Amino acid sequence: MHTKTIKRLLFILVVIIIGITIGYNYLYQDHRNIEVEKPDFKVSAKAITDSFINQPEISETKYLNKTIEISGIVTEFNKNDVTVDNTVFCQFNTDINYALNEKIKIKGRLIGYDDLLEIIKLDQCISITD
Repeated sequence: MHTKTIKRLLFILVVIIIGITIGYNYLYQDHRNIEVEKPDFKVSAKAITDSFINQPEISETKYLNKTIEISGIVTEFNKNDVTVDNTVFCQFNTDINYALNEKIKIKGRLIGYDDLLEIIKLDQCISITD
């Protein structure tokens, strides 16, 4: 083999290794502990929903993957999720127990907005007590 061919193969190998490393680190980021993070934003369920309805692109840039504290009224709940003001769906890692029409505050990571159903989705949620 020629020196030029060996250099090309080494270059390609280095590029592949770098690509795999970057891809792996992107897909498997460190797990965040939302419970100990301070919220980036404190907002009512109605206010954040209005923001996504009126300015979806700006709101997504502002809130996506951020720790958010949501306040509002429980309109639906299950074993480990709750819906606040019919517009914010909050997924908990543990079992929860709320009552309908209960006023609550929840902290979680905003993972997306379903524009068809007009529902904001949070995961890793915890209850906030005053």
